Amino acid sequence: MAGVTLDGLPAASLARRWRVPQCRLLSSVGSALDVVHELGEDHAPAGSVVVALEQTAGRGRDGRTWISPPGGIWLGMLLRPSGGAAGGVLGVVSIRAGMITADAVDELIGAPETRLKWPNDVLLRDRKLAGVLCEGRWQGESLQWLAVGLGMNVANELPPSLRATAIALAEVVPGVRPLDVLDRLVPPITRLTVSGTELSEVECAAFATRDWLRDRELRRPVLGRAAGLRPDGALLVESAAQATAIREGHVELA
Repeated sequence: MAGVTLDGLPAASLARRWRVPQCRLLSSVGSALDVVHELGEDHAPAGSVVVALEQTAGRGRDGRTWISPPGGIWLGMLLRPSGGAAGGVLGVVSIRAGMITADAVDELIGAPETRLKWPNDVLLRDRKLAGVLCEGRWQGESLQWLAVGLGMNVANELPPSLRATAIALAEVVPGVRPLDVLDRLVPPITRLTVSGTELSEVECAAFATRDWLRDRELRRPVLGRAAGLRPDGALLVESAAQATAIREGHVELA
């Protein structure tokens, strides 16, 4: 959209700044993920980026909505598999994107404060700062592309009803701009390789240092104690009888 800028920069300048093949910068859109899927259908190259200043129908996991006013980050990125990828790659890429997000936030804060809550939440001071959502499109059993969506409260106003459970980064880093965060997010996320379906030992260890659920008692998706991640990104929940691997579902504390 002509005339739209992010912190004074148009889309072409952002693409050069982040070294991505293209950037779509939109003043308002239903969901940035929908635009990413359109780019996938149009054979856009991997690493293409969509940034919306506002979303009117932002979405999270399990059909939840995400309030997405100006001042936050409403980001979508197109990734393509390199040599075939199984469906399990969605959870692994989501975790990797979450870890990149946590690293970026900690760099801006200047301290390792950010935590990760399986499967896709980024927490700061025990409140939700950001969320990652990955959606794939297949042809038969072959993954054609992956849309990675990331929403983060940066300098946007939070509704009173959410202030106890959500946080904006500006509360901790006064004066922070969406561009300050995106500069640290976009290049590493768009370089993620969509291949393989397992986290490395180093990645599992890095997640463990930020694992907000670890050793907490859960009642959903199953009763038990959160016991970390498997390399395939599944959450391990231990009970007296057995250990259960959870690939998806909504987590509730006991």
